[in-house]
Amino acid sequence: MSLDGPTGIDLRGKVALVTGAGSGLGAATARAFAREGCAVACLDINVEAAANVAREIAAADIESLPLGCDVSDADAAARAVGQVVARFGRLDVLVNCAAVDHTLAAEEMSVAQWDQVIGVNLRGPFLFSRLAFPVMKRQGGGHIVNVASTAATRAWANAAAYHASKWGLIGFSRGLGVEGRPHGIRVTAVIPGGMRTHFFDRFIEQGIPMPDEANLQDPAVVAATIVFAVKIPPESALQEVIVTPLTETSWP
Repeated sequence: MSLDGPTGIDLRGKVALVTGAGSGLGAATARAFAREGCAVACLDINVEAAANVAREIAAADIESLPLGCDVSDADAAARAVGQVVARFGRLDVLVNCAAVDHTLAAEEMSVAQWDQVIGVNLRGPFLFSRLAFPVMKRQGGGHIVNVASTAATRAWANAAAYHASKWGLIGFSRGLGVEGRPHGIRVTAVIPGGMRTHFFDRFIEQGIPMPDEANLQDPAVVAATIVFAVKIPPESALQEVIVTPLTETSWP
């Protein structure tokens, strides 16, 4: 009796584009794909932060490409994906990780702030997925990972825009997955709980109590989950996965 299990996808020689790769979960995800031997395009609105992560990857003899981009800008997104394909000749994995929030009640939020949250968190994944799709179709397949949040499973005050963007991202991911199936394009929505990143720094500026670090998780754990989803055999798809700290307060 053999104890051999299914063989996952070998990511060596593949190309991944990670948005929001300059810090937090995006940086952890870029590093995780690099460890698998995957060339990584590190994209962030802060191009220097993206370059720092790209240099770290290059120092490990893995190809990398830093890109500065506002993910909500359609023209900038098109240029970025074009640069990735021009440099590497392909695009196998897209991880839509970039995200923003304004912790305000809906009545206190400006239209510009609402548009920014929806623009980065929902329009951005649409723009990049739309651009990645034809490239992946020509290759015979690919994988798109959209990073949602437990804010897409329940609600709390002062987060209406963030909730709307992340609930919308779940719906977008499900619809995109149906469209991708005939072309071998898999779509996974990853739903992380709180992480130890700079995402909560705005709380200090607004005088909001910071979450207890004991209830936050290492973003590297979520990054490893993203890589796992991409590596499972191509005849299966991890459609959605929730990854939280054991003591997560926003789940269930």
